[in-house]
Amino acid sequence: MSKELESGRLVSLDIFRGLTMAAMILVNNPGSWKHVYAPLRHARWHGWTPTDLIFPFFLFIVGVSLSFSLTQRRKWRGSRQIPWGKILRRTVILFGLGLLLAWIPKFDLSGLRIPGVLQRIALCYLIASVVFLKTDWKGRTAWVIALGVVYWLLLKLVPVPGYGASVLEPEGNLCGYIDVKLLGGHLYKPGFDPEGLLSTLPAAATTLLGSLSGDWLRSVRRKAAGFIGLVLGGAVLTAGGLYLHPYLPINKQLWTSSYVLFSGGAAMLALGVCYFTADILGWKKWSYPFRVFGTNAITAYVGSGLMARLLFNLQVSGTGQTLKDYITSRWLIPWAGPLNGSLLFGLILILVWLLLLAPLYHKRIFFKI
Repeated sequence: MSKELESGRLVSLDIFRGLTMAAMILVNNPGSWKHVYAPLRHARWHGWTPTDLIFPFFLFIVGVSLSFSLTQRRKWRGSRQIPWGKILRRTVILFGLGLLLAWIPKFDLSGLRIPGVLQRIALCYLIASVVFLKTDWKGRTAWVIALGVVYWLLLKLVPVPGYGASVLEPEGNLCGYIDVKLLGGHLYKPGFDPEGLLSTLPAAATTLLGSLSGDWLRSVRRKAAGFIGLVLGGAVLTAGGLYLHPYLPINKQLWTSSYVLFSGGAAMLALGVCYFTADILGWKKWSYPFRVFGTNAITAYVGSGLMARLLFNLQVSGTGQTLKDYITSRWLIPWAGPLNGSLLFGLILILVWLLLLAPLYHKRIFFKI
C-alpha cells in the first residue's frame, strides 16, 4: 500500500486503466445475460467486438507500467540487485488472487479452474519482466515478432490427434488439446479455456508491446512526438491485424497473432487519445471517475468480482431468485426495459465502486501488489 503517487506518474495511463476497469465491470455484470447489447458481448469465435479489446488493453497497460517501474533496474542486468524476488512475489499474489476468485463461492478444489484472467496477467507480467530486464527495445521487438510467428506456425503446422493441423475451430485446435492434456478437469469448458497455456505466449507479446510504448513515451523530449508515435504505431498495427485476418482470423479466445497486432494497435490509439487530452492539453476534470478506478484497479477488480458472486448467490427469501435477479427483474427491467434494465445493473455496480474507491483516492491510499 502506498499513500502517495509516484513522482512522474503518467496521468493518461491511470485514465486508460480506469476506463478499461470500468468497461470490464460493465461487460462482466449485466443484470441478465439474456438481455445484453451486442457490443457488450464477446465475439462467438472469429472476429471481434469492443468487449474483446478489454483484456488485451489490461495486458498492454501492464507492459506500459512495467516500462516505467523497471527502467532503472534494467541497468542492473546480470546484477544481484535485480528485484527478482519482488517480481516473483507479484506473480504469485496475482495468480493466487485469480485462483481465489475461481474458488469462491463453490469452495471446491476438485473442479477448480486453474487458468483465468488474473492468472494470465500474472504469467504475462513475469514473462515480460524477464524479457524487459534482459533485453533492450530491439530485443523486445524481436521477442514480439518471434512469439507471433512461432505461435502462428504452431497453430498451422502441429497436428492435433483426430483432427490434423491448421484447425482453428472451437474443437480440435492445438490450444484446447494442450490444455485438456495438462489441465483437464480444471478448465473454463471441458475441452477449451480462453486463458489457456499455449495462448499465454502471444498474450505476453501484447504485454511487451505495451512496454515498447512505455519506452517510447519515456524517450521522447516533446509530448507531441509521443502522441504522434502512438497514433502512427497504433494505426500500423491495427491495419496489420486487419490485413492478416483472412489468413489467420482475429480471435480473442485463441489470442491469434493477428489479434495481437489488432488489439495492440487499438490499445496504442486509445492510450494516445488519453495522452493527448490529459498530458498534452491538460484536460483532466472529465477523467475523475477513471482516475479513481485507475489508481486502485486491483482493488476494483477483486472487489467487484467478489460482490458480483455475492449478488449472484444470495437468495431472496420467498422468491426463489438470487439478489441479482430480484433487483433486475423487479426493479430495473420494469422501469427501463429488458436491454436497458440489464445495462443499468452494470452501471449501478460501477457507481457503487466509484463511491467506495473515491475516499481512498482523495486520501491518496492506493493498494498495490
